[in-house]
Amino acid sequence: MAGDSGKPDAGLSVGPGAASYAAMVARAKALIPELRNRASRTEELRRLPPETERDLHDAGLFRIVQPRRVGGAELDYVALVDCADALGQADASVAWNFANLASHHWMLGMFDRQAQDAVWGRDADALIASSFIFPAGRAKRVDRGYVLRGHWPFSSGVESCDWNMLAGVVATDDEADGIEYRLFLLNRSEYRINDTWNATGLCGTGSNDVWVEDSFVAENMTIAISDLTGGPTPGSAVNPNALYALPVFSLFPYVLSGVGLGNAQACLDDYVELARRRASTYNRAKLSDLQTTQIKIAEASAKIDAARLVMRTNCIEAMADARRGYIPDLAGKTRLRRDGAFSVNLCTEAVSLLFAASGARSLFTSGALQRQFRDAHAVNSHLAFNFDAAGTNYGRVALGLPSENLTL
Repeated sequence: MAGDSGKPDAGLSVGPGAASYAAMVARAKALIPELRNRASRTEELRRLPPETERDLHDAGLFRIVQPRRVGGAELDYVALVDCADALGQADASVAWNFANLASHHWMLGMFDRQAQDAVWGRDADALIASSFIFPAGRAKRVDRGYVLRGHWPFSSGVESCDWNMLAGVVATDDEADGIEYRLFLLNRSEYRINDTWNATGLCGTGSNDVWVEDSFVAENMTIAISDLTGGPTPGSAVNPNALYALPVFSLFPYVLSGVGLGNAQACLDDYVELARRRASTYNRAKLSDLQTTQIKIAEASAKIDAARLVMRTNCIEAMADARRGYIPDLAGKTRLRRDGAFSVNLCTEAVSLLFAASGARSLFTSGALQRQFRDAHAVNSHLAFNFDAAGTNYGRVALGLPSENLTL
């Protein structure tokens, strides 16, 4: 598939356990042919087929950043990029749900041990959905916990999950107390799923809506966003790996950025393969002999390689910082968000360039190209990849103004 730049260890170390790390990425790559064959069915179902979920479970992929103490692989954070990159070369919807659901094992590792035990004590393979749209939920503090209510969109893979992490704002009687952002961990019995996911891209992610009506959430089943900004977390007492001391929302784009990367890589690989053997419809000239074809391949591949380098470098350096106890300052955190958005934008530009270069062939619904184009733009529509938002906040902080992102 990808060239040397696509290798998960290309140019940068992934730290301890390199052999097991490489084996996990190899498992993801081994699924590519079958997942590509299922892509149309995945779109028709509007969620992952049961056999795809089983394949991901059997390969151990959902548990790549889960604590080792409960049987997880506890790989470095960059595993989310590398494995999503591999799976995205098959089907972006599969990669999207994999990365989302796998990352929630990582985040649960930062919660109080009682929350971890409530989930993993029942089933260490249990999947956890999420919606991190804070204004969608309102919580009121009560004795020993909170009462939560709200309506959250975009809870990817929610039908497959037994639990959900929902973001909310804690209301107080005195607004002068300031705003508190928290995450609330709820069992499936405590929320309602509305089937709303009819989308033009990432069609197979089942990113439906979730409703909660005045549900009590115990204190130990929540975590303050202020505990996730870097450094030891409530979960560090039982999960001392630096993985569980990373600044969560500063690195949030890299949970999903590998999806756009793998999708773009597949689009490029498909285009190159076609250009090698196809002739122009109009003059029968070989596409591979045309300078325009050669230039477009060079431009798209440069964008993809640059994106991969940015994503992997930032994740690996973040792990190195966490291991030495260093927490990035606000300027460093906004740079991570800027780079996360910019790198995915590069991938989207590469796919758009190749789509346009493909001419009328790109219009056929029977091929992968139209899905890759739709998925690229669906990935790019996520707020984490909105460069206007990330760039504005980076510029504000660089100019000495307050950050507009309160989760950093």
